[in-house]
Amino acid sequence: MKRLMLQGSAQTKFSKVLRGAIFLAIVGTAGCSDSEVGDVSLGVFTTKDIKIDALVDPIVTGVTCHISSIEADLDFSDPSDSAIACRQTGPITAEMLENIDKSPSGDVIFRKSKSIFFKNMKLRRIYDEESKTLMYLSYSTKETSGSYKHSLSTVPLWETAAFNN
Repeated sequence: MKRLMLQGSAQTKFSKVLRGAIFLAIVGTAGCSDSEVGDVSLGVFTTKDIKIDALVDPIVTGVTCHISSIEADLDFSDPSDSAIACRQTGPITAEMLENIDKSPSGDVIFRKSKSIFFKNMKLRRIYDEESKTLMYLSYSTKETSGSYKHSLSTVPLWETAAFNN
């Protein structure tokens, strides 16, 4: 029985391929998150996928937001585009509203890294007291093609326990 022995440049090439495979395995699993509920491939010849995260508001637990964004497994930076839809999925009480930031800039309730170069996607909750509506703003922290990508969803408090307070 003969053993295949790699020598010289063949061994170096094999070592590089092995290190590359390990790197890809690590990068491929690094994008997984506990909040991910969907993963749609954009095709066979691309490494980009649409990832969908579900997030229950940590204070207003009767609201769930679904955020979609593109992740590029082999790139140093993901595209900045995102979309968001938030809905009432449980009770919303006056006590919950008492505990949220009511300033015009609201509160960051979710953050996801989109680049090794300090680009993040953030989800911010802002309360519009006049219309008694919770607004959820998803946005990128880096300018892309002259604009900051963002998306907005609202959850009106009409017919909730929090509406009359």
